[in-house]
Amino acid sequence: MIDLNTILINLDKMLRRVIGEDVELVTFLAENLGRIKTDPGQIEQVIMNLVVNAKDAMPSGGNLAIETANVELDETYARSHIGVKPGRYVMLLVSDTGMGMAPEVKKKVFEPFFTTKEKDKETGLGLSTVYGIVKQSGGNIWVYSEPGYGTTFKIYLPRVDEPQDIVEVKEERLEEELPRGDETILVVENNEEVRKVTARILKMQGYRVLEASNPNTTFSTCSQHEGPIHLMITDVVMPEMNGPELAKRLMSQYPEMKAIYMSGYLKNFISHQGILEKGMNFIQKPFTVDELVKKVREVLDR
Repeated sequence: MIDLNTILINLDKMLRRVIGEDVELVTFLAENLGRIKTDPGQIEQVIMNLVVNAKDAMPSGGNLAIETANVELDETYARSHIGVKPGRYVMLLVSDTGMGMAPEVKKKVFEPFFTTKEKDKETGLGLSTVYGIVKQSGGNIWVYSEPGYGTTFKIYLPRVDEPQDIVEVKEERLEEELPRGDETILVVENNEEVRKVTARILKMQGYRVLEASNPNTTFSTCSQHEGPIHLMITDVVMPEMNGPELAKRLMSQYPEMKAIYMSGYLKNFISHQGILEKGMNFIQKPFTVDELVKKVREVLDR
């Protein structure tokens, strides 16, 4: 069993030499981080590959964040993410403020020999190697990226210092134990799986839910709805306009509407780029059922 925080602390000086002076590295290491069972050399290779890729995505400099956390992925999350088993995990997040990736690039990013770099500089094996190591360790890796908004890699590795009980979220438990409501909530998310799961959870808790896949469809959805919209839950980074811009336009029509912004990127990074202002309600993807419904009730009750 190894401590991921210890590995990151030992690598700190080397990582800072790799990224150079133009890139600022910040780390957020969770206290009491769970242990993982993997080869220390391989996990170091994973970290180095992700950091080198992040540096290359920021040729003019930028910010790089590395974060660790204990997380629990529930049954609802697992059903919407192929290959994920519910349970306790250690999360490793590597996020940059670089150029980001277009959707067609993001789809191929873990394929062997795929690269967008010059052939004499890169073999294309980096991210496919990362993928293989993570899978071999029983984990999963996800990438969030938009052109111009940077890239975030999230890795989930099974925790081995605590019983690996399956975390099941029964609908009966949702109804009885977690906060409920009957307000109308608008969910704006271009990822269909995330949008559908979010809407289903909210409906189980008694809320009326409107769904939209992007800002343009949001306006048509709202025009067909009669009555108030109490809360909007929206992705931060979207093609036509970002979440705060969309909220600002809608709030002229629904002045009492509140907003929660969600993203796979770190809140600090989004704030640094001027998209989120201080004090805005934020929830980081992926979120658990508990986190979502408690956040919704907390914002609505203010």
